[in-house]
Amino acid sequence: MNELAENNLINIENMIYEIDGKEVMLDSDLAKLYNVETKRINEAVKNNPEKFPNRFSWILTLEETKNISRSKISTLNNKQGSNIKYSARVFTEQGVYMLATILKSKEATKTTIRIMDTFVNMRHYINFNKNILPYKFLLLEEKVDINTKRIDELFDKFDSKDIIKKCIIYKGEIYDAHSILLDILYLTKKEIIIIDNYISKELLDILKDINKKVIIISSNPDPVLTNKYLKQYHNITFIKNCSYHDRFIIIDRKRLFHCGASFKDLGKRCFAITEFKDTFLFEEFLDKLIELIV
Repeated sequence: MNELAENNLINIENMIYEIDGKEVMLDSDLAKLYNVETKRINEAVKNNPEKFPNRFSWILTLEETKNISRSKISTLNNKQGSNIKYSARVFTEQGVYMLATILKSKEATKTTIRIMDTFVNMRHYINFNKNILPYKFLLLEEKVDINTKRIDELFDKFDSKDIIKKCIIYKGEIYDAHSILLDILYLTKKEIIIIDNYISKELLDILKDINKKVIIISSNPDPVLTNKYLKQYHNITFIKNCSYHDRFIIIDRKRLFHCGASFKDLGKRCFAITEFKDTFLFEEFLDKLIELIV
């Protein structure tokens, strides 16, 4: 994770600019926070125009882009501002929130959590120092409270602590189904155990890019497909076993997800995916599972 997202209140505050009475963030600053190229930020707008009306995001004139360096909360110095050759895109608070819903990657989620933590730390800092801070800075306290609530509501949809907000996926929601699967897989720090009797090329295509230990338990693994995979990639151990009917994912032997559809058919028909919260049931399930893989 880049250091910008980990730094303190001043760094985040200095990424906020005032344009025509509206507080905005530059596409380049957001790109740094989310650890992506600036062009990806702009591609998100181009590919989702309905989510970014002009009141959420717009392109500055070249002169406005240069003048922003002289803002009272600018992060650019005059020399840098004078060398600017391209107009920047800016995002209001609503635009930033909307952008975050699109950049739903593992890194984006981590960065967002750090941003949320920064807002919380900012509020604590203000409360602790309110007797010595100028009045206009105290006004920021109210804004931070509002921002924190909005961010909490937005990112509660894909908080890594509670991935499965929508546990029923309907026919045709193929992208959403695979997005939830990726969110679950990206929770892992060490190991993923997958139980599915129909191992597909699509699933292996996903797993080959996850640099973690993976164990797949299946009653009928395709020997041709698995042998070809193992000749090039070495992160998966395949175990043939007929003890299971349903599909499961176990993350780091700490979290258990149940899936009503084979992973190769996600989104083709209505199905449910849920997380077991019962500690006793999970431990019993894990004990029996470990007998197969040790």
